[in-house]
Amino acid sequence: MSYEKVLQAKELVIGTKQTVKAMKSGATNAIVIAKDADQKVITSVITVATELNVPVLYVDSMKKLGKACGIEVGAATVAIII
Repeated sequence: MSYEKVLQAKELVIGTKQTVKAMKSGATNAIVIAKDADQKVITSVITVATELNVPVLYVDSMKKLGKACGIEVGAATVAIII
């Protein structure tokens, strides 16, 4: 499951703006998107990932994704850094 990939990652970038920056810099191995995130928030991330051929993984919950990242709040998107 994608939560496990987040837990195993050595470096993460949390948040939509930071995820887009990481993808554009070429440092992203994959991104993880929470299915319950607001569509307006994740649309730009999905668009950039598609343009740059970055693999997109999906998880069910923002809250669980945030917890997997070690933060107290939910996370809509996370970039796994190479």
